[in-house]
Amino acid sequence: MDESGLKALLDHLRVSWWEVDARWRVLEGGGGAFADSHTTRRFLDRMRQELPAPGHSPATGLGQAQFEGRTFDVGWHLDESPGRGRVRGLAVEVGVQPEGARRYAAFANFADFAPAAAFIRDRDGLYLWANHAYAHLYATTPEEVVGKYIEDFDSQADAVQFRALDQEILTRGKPVRHTLSYRRSDGSTGQAAGHRFPVQENAETCIAGIYVDITEHTRAMVQRREAEENLQALRDHSGLPCALLSANGRVVQASAAAAELFQTCRSDLVGRRAHTLLAPAPDLGDLHGRWNGLIARRIRRVETSAVLVDVQGLQRRAQLHLTTVGRSNARARNVWAVVTHQSLAHAAQPPLTAAQIRILSLLAEGSSNGEIAAALKLSRQTLDYHLSRLRELLGAATRPALVARAYVLGILAPRAWPPRSATATHPLSST
Repeated sequence: MDESGLKALLDHLRVSWWEVDARWRVLEGGGGAFADSHTTRRFLDRMRQELPAPGHSPATGLGQAQFEGRTFDVGWHLDESPGRGRVRGLAVEVGVQPEGARRYAAFANFADFAPAAAFIRDRDGLYLWANHAYAHLYATTPEEVVGKYIEDFDSQADAVQFRALDQEILTRGKPVRHTLSYRRSDGSTGQAAGHRFPVQENAETCIAGIYVDITEHTRAMVQRREAEENLQALRDHSGLPCALLSANGRVVQASAAAAELFQTCRSDLVGRRAHTLLAPAPDLGDLHGRWNGLIARRIRRVETSAVLVDVQGLQRRAQLHLTTVGRSNARARNVWAVVTHQSLAHAAQPPLTAAQIRILSLLAEGSSNGEIAAALKLSRQTLDYHLSRLRELLGAATRPALVARAYVLGILAPRAWPPRSATATHPLSST
């Protein structure tokens, strides 16, 4: 059989052969031990670490080598041509699994292309293996990482840190979980979290590591924390009564102003059901319907009013702004409620009729008694009765006092002109 026929035969066997020069540059190679040239190159890199350099080895050699869980009998000899300095080698796998399957081959392939960055290096800081994700951290390939040292990729300060951690693992003999900073290929600082642990490679204790890049996650967490701090500052120092409510209407957070509005402390307000803070009123049904629309995300925000009741039983009408949290289409989990305007606190009062509220609106507009009577088609005697009744109900002796009380009690809308009721179905109204 000639040399070409022998090479063709070796392509179908679990062997690898090579010929390299004095610098271990591959001049020729082949065999069927490895599925691709990338794996063959890594195997030869391992051989370069274990075999004597060309020109410094005996004429023949025979040994055994471990590579990715596989065992090889390795033989080599110097080329007989003087001065050429070439090395020819042959590696034969021993203990081959049934049907030629390599143990853990699927895992090895997975680790090679897994998104988590992984490496193995010896106690001197020399990389023995690295997967694509690890090499990507340094904008290079695994082939360029293997055979290099820590200092070839990291700054001197980082390399000192990494070597110290390696020595800690070698000394303790136990895994270490930690987060580290590193210099990214674009010059920015990245962060990675994972484990580093001791492994046995060719009867030598080496260091393996597997990490997940958390740079973007860390940046997002910092931004979220800053947003929460800004929101908390706004909540606590704006002076506006506000509360974060859960989907079932329970108070999750509350500002100091909200606690003051209800005459209680914040710790007692948090956890309460929102409906216990509302006075019974005809417009509660409309408010409940709008709340359901918010939670179902049929609407994003609501501006409405409600009558709030504090722990002393005093009531006040408040202008409410309700806004859902988040922008997803799923059911809303939280709603912010902000009080922008509030009336003077007062004891519960008998309801006003629609005619009485209309009279107050016309009074605030500056209409005379005759103009009010004509607009409402009332006799002067009937109007006088309503005005007398209003003075009694609101505790106001004069027309200006009636108007002022109508505003401070939240009967009239504070920001509307012409004057009108604060709600179409005011809780003090019977209609």
